Amino acid sequence: MEKFIIAPSILSASFANLEKELDEVYSLGCKVLHFDVMDGHFVKNISFGSHVLSTINQEHKLFNDVHLMVSDPKFWINDFVKAKADNITFHYEALKNNNLINELITYIRSFNIKCGISINPKTDVKVLLPFLDKIDLILLMSVEPGFGGQAFNEEIYKKIEVLQGFKSKSNYKFAIEVDGGVNLTNTKNLVKLGANILVYGSYIFNSKNKKDSINKLYEEVKDL
Repeated sequence: MEKFIIAPSILSASFANLEKELDEVYSLGCKVLHFDVMDGHFVKNISFGSHVLSTINQEHKLFNDVHLMVSDPKFWINDFVKAKADNITFHYEALKNNNLINELITYIRSFNIKCGISINPKTDVKVLLPFLDKIDLILLMSVEPGFGGQAFNEEIYKKIEVLQGFKSKSNYKFAIEVDGGVNLTNTKNLVKLGANILVYGSYIFNSKNKKDSINKLYEEVKDL
C-alpha cells in the first residue's frame, strides 16, 4: 500500500463533463475513484446507484472505490459487483450485530474484490476490533455522512492513531481511508498519522486548476 493515495469523489464532479473530468484526474496521478452511494434512508440525501459505475467503468483506468451509505448494504452488492467495483465499503452502523457484519464481509470477498468497513464520527473505533483481520480497508468519516457544510472533526486523528496501534501490534494489512472535509490544510497530519487514502471532493473538482491543487497535495507529504 502506498503511503498517500488521492481518491477524488465523483459526487463533486461535473456529470455533464464526466469523461473529461476522470481523464484529467487520472492524468494528474490519481489512482482511485470514490463513489458515495446514498439511499435517502441511512442518510437523508440520495446520490446514484450502480448504473453510474457500469456506464463509466470502461471509460477510465481508476480503481473503483464504492462507499455504501445505505441501510441494507447486502441488497446493493450484486449490482455493484456486476458494475465492476474494485472495493465495496459498508457502514458498521447499518447492521444490527457482528454476525451480520461477518456474513457481509464474507459475501463481498466471495466475489474476489476488496471489502471495507466505515464508521461515523461518533462511533468508537474499537467496535472494529473483531473485523480487523478480515478486511482490506477502514473508512473513517470525519463528518456525519449525507450532510454538507460540516467542519472537519479533528477527533479523527486519535482514531487513526488507535488503528495504527492495532496494525503495529498484530501486523494487520488494512488501509486507512478518510472522507469528509479533507483538504490541503489537514492532508499532512492525516498522512503523517497513518491514513493511506484521502477522499477529496470539492477541493479537486471545484478547483480552477486541478493540476495545481493536486500538486500541492503531493508537495505537502513529500517529506513524510
